[in-house]
Amino acid sequence: MNEKKDEKRILSLLVDNQPGVLSRIVGLFSGRGFNIESLCVAETNDPLVSRITLVTWGDTVISEQIKKQINKLINVIKVLDYTGTAFVQREMALVRIRAKPEHRAEILRTVDIFRGRVVDVGTDFYTIEVTGDEEKINAFLNLVKPIGINEIARTGAIALAREKQ
Repeated sequence: MNEKKDEKRILSLLVDNQPGVLSRIVGLFSGRGFNIESLCVAETNDPLVSRITLVTWGDTVISEQIKKQINKLINVIKVLDYTGTAFVQREMALVRIRAKPEHRAEILRTVDIFRGRVVDVGTDFYTIEVTGDEEKINAFLNLVKPIGINEIARTGAIALAREKQ
């Protein structure tokens, strides 16, 4: 008996670097009721091509349907699904933390353990940059949460296959 199993899907799309391409792709997802958990877009080493990395959830059947529909869109060069393959994934988070004098040493030790960086300092806060996979970012946030997080900005996932696809 085949059970449908929803799992996290990391898709990497190579597209023409043209206005409206991202809008059509996002429209395809929203029109079919699929949520995009994270989305990153940037020009590649070729200024005519952009890479869109998006994270969504779905089973294999739905994922295959989405990939086929994306491939049909004008301006889409290639669709890669990193699910179940060897790939490198990273996120970045900027985290503004309340930094009372009695917590400053603890915050800096935690930043050091996670190989983060202090990128801004105020009289009562630190802004920390942390990079890594989703689990590392979440672990850092869980450790500093009791101290007091004022604000978080996250990039979402970016990914590349370990082997050329």
